[in-house]
Amino acid sequence: MKGGSGGGGGVAPAKRRWRGLAIAVLFLVVLSMLVPLGFLLGLHSGFHSAGHIPLQRPSPSGDRSSHIDNLVRKLGPTLPKDVLKGFVNEAKNETSSINATPRTEQKKGIPIPPQVVMQPFTSKNISRINGKAKMKSDVDESEGFCDLKYGSYCIWREENREEMQDSMVKKLKDQLFVARAYFPSIAKIPAQSKLSGELKQNIQEVEHVLSESTTDADLPPEIQKKSRRMEAVIARAKSVSLDCNNVDKKLRQIFDLTEDEANFHMKQSAFLYQLAVQTMPKSLHCLSMRLTVEYFRDHLFDKELSEKYSDPTLQHYVIFSNNVIASSVVINSTVVHARDTVNQVFHVLTDWQNYYAMKHWFLRNTFRDAVVQVLNIEDSDSYGKATLSHLTLPVEFRVSFPSNDSAPAIHNRTQYVSIFSHSHYLLPEIFKNLEKVVVLDDDVVVQQDLSALWSLNMGGKVTGAIEICSVKMDQLQSYLGEHSFQKHSCSWMSGLNVIDLARWRDLDISETYWKLVKEQVSMKEGSALLATLLSFQDQIYALDRVWVLSGLGHDYGLDIEGIKKAAVLHYNGNMKPWLDLGIPKYKEYWKKFLNHEDQYLSECNIDNELVLRLSLWILGKLRAQGAKC
Repeated sequence: MKGGSGGGGGVAPAKRRWRGLAIAVLFLVVLSMLVPLGFLLGLHSGFHSAGHIPLQRPSPSGDRSSHIDNLVRKLGPTLPKDVLKGFVNEAKNETSSINATPRTEQKKGIPIPPQVVMQPFTSKNISRINGKAKMKSDVDESEGFCDLKYGSYCIWREENREEMQDSMVKKLKDQLFVARAYFPSIAKIPAQSKLSGELKQNIQEVEHVLSESTTDADLPPEIQKKSRRMEAVIARAKSVSLDCNNVDKKLRQIFDLTEDEANFHMKQSAFLYQLAVQTMPKSLHCLSMRLTVEYFRDHLFDKELSEKYSDPTLQHYVIFSNNVIASSVVINSTVVHARDTVNQVFHVLTDWQNYYAMKHWFLRNTFRDAVVQVLNIEDSDSYGKATLSHLTLPVEFRVSFPSNDSAPAIHNRTQYVSIFSHSHYLLPEIFKNLEKVVVLDDDVVVQQDLSALWSLNMGGKVTGAIEICSVKMDQLQSYLGEHSFQKHSCSWMSGLNVIDLARWRDLDISETYWKLVKEQVSMKEGSALLATLLSFQDQIYALDRVWVLSGLGHDYGLDIEGIKKAAVLHYNGNMKPWLDLGIPKYKEYWKKFLNHEDQYLSECNIDNELVLRLSLWILGKLRAQGAKC
């Protein structure tokens, strides 16, 4: 019994130990399952070591708002397009990568796009041209390529650019730009319908204001309130959680539209500039028509002094022109500065359209003792073979070339080279009895006596001309082709030319020229330049540079003292002095030789000073009569 009871007592403790072990194993199994589950559920985020700082994900609204602010702040007029493209692409890649990553990886936060550092406006990156400041690098580069593409238009545009004075108008445009970028994204959120309506209303109000106002003075009195309301609505729009990709797309779209619009206006302005340069102003057309009508109405006695026109002992000046006023200024300025005008004879060669206007003008106006002959170069009955189907004026070529061999294209210099036209090669036939003439372009002004040119010994050369050593023959290679020239020899210009007609006939320069023109008929642009340079090769006598100062039709940087000392001013280039586009500070040297008392000039509004004088005269008459003005 004892043995049985003792055996039973030993079995019970063994069972209890086995049960304890089973419970412990079960607890460990459950614990081993709970620990990974806790990690998966993120419970460990509340426990971290002292050496590790957990990465916190920023709030979506705050991050996206800063993203948009950065984008708007970086989007300025000086931001290059390729930078903006890269920025938008980065934003797109980041947005797509965030959406594609698992939830656990998003805890690392949204990466902030790199900052685009804008160069500040300092004295180091601002250059001044003629007293006007402009940014270097991108601005200079764009202006350089603009000059290559559009020529003198870019120079004229830069010189006539107006500084932004209307800060409120500019601020409203900037606000409108940002509001338009936010509106499409806000409108897609149903919960923000009220904000969307306010944003749309403010956009419409600002658009209406800007459609009627271009300066701060034109803005309505309540514009400050509207600007503050727009600013407040934009601030509320920035605080809304938006898809940055949509805002980026809209900004990109607005930027492209603005850039396309700017390019369109650039091309349109350049076209209108060229149109204004190449067409006759309305006032000059009016003058020509009035003079033509009056010629047939008045029947003035046409005094033909044929004995003077063909006398080789006199000083003969030849002018090719279809512009009454321009040719008159050339003659008047020459006569005013001449010591002796009795020996001066001027021959104006024009076309059928302006022939009678020229005749009537020079019959009505006298130039001291000088005589003026008007010839119609298109009249085949009078001159036979020495005529052309139409008058051709001196040809001007715009030549752009780098300042030195290592200079990039944006630093190119531009020169306007004027040469003889087809009409010049008829001179030996038209003036058969003359041996020497001085040819003046109609865009020159004479400031000194030219009589010394008639005693000039040209050493057997055909023509005396001003050489342009800034334009070498090798720089004209694109026009000259493979023809052989001395590479470093200087080119020459028309404007003031002394021509030995006897030597011209001996060398038969005209025949050589017409043969070269026929050979180069396939060259559309450079045939006249090439034929002229080849015809007069080794036949140019270089005049002293003090005779002519050129560039008054395209160069804003000429020295005023040099202008006053020059014997002849040449307005070569597109900005002629009789055009509104002419350079204002050079116009006064041309305008002072106009006949301000002429009736037709005032009636056709040739000179604005005449209108002012007439207004003052009328005011004086009214005041004399006791009228209250």
